[in-house]
Amino acid sequence: MPVASAWRTVKSFILWSHERGTIQYDVMVTLILLFLFLSPFFINFNDRPVQRNPHSSGVVVYPDGNGAFIYQVEGKAIQAGDGPAVRAQLLRIIEPISGGVSISRYEAVTDGKGHITAYKVWVER
Repeated sequence: MPVASAWRTVKSFILWSHERGTIQYDVMVTLILLFLFLSPFFINFNDRPVQRNPHSSGVVVYPDGNGAFIYQVEGKAIQAGDGPAVRAQLLRIIEPISGGVSISRYEAVTDGKGHITAYKVWVER
């Protein structure tokens, strides 16, 4: 008889046949809440946030035909300055994408009015 009684209790929990306000209902709700809040500590759901680029600048990478890559950085991401300042800003934007590199050369891409729209950057590892 104790096995039949235990089976009947388990069956009533599975089929959710208890009324609100009963102790059985409260136990079921408590077990569900415990599962929801405690399971992330014991189960690895592999739901990590995606690592975002710290710069909001658009960077386009394309091959140069010689096995290297050219990085094209939006002009608005770089503040006007002299050569070393621009080079340092470009390197700060490109390094999180490509790793440790050095800039071999760069050139400004301008529109019809002479405003800088982008920078083409050639890098070396």
